[in-house]
Amino acid sequence: ISCWNPLQSLLSSMKQACEILTRDLEGGAARIPFETFSFLYSYLASIDGEISESETEAFLEGIKEQADKHYGLVLIRHF
Repeated sequence: ISCWNPLQSLLSSMKQACEILTRDLEGGAARIPFETFSFLYSYLASIDGEISESETEAFLEGIKEQADKHYGLVLIRHF
């Protein structure tokens, strides 16, 4: 029996989004601007309905701290 985890599902979607939206070469870090990541993550979390707004804000705050160290870019390894 497997348990569906909304956060894991969302993070998997975000990994795919990074790979699609990056300007990095194939096989690269798949970096995207924090603003883009934040918009997509917030949108997907809100339609999921199982991740609270406070959880979303806390997650994005941590991601922003990491992105700020990389010229405002989110890397997949950040999440």
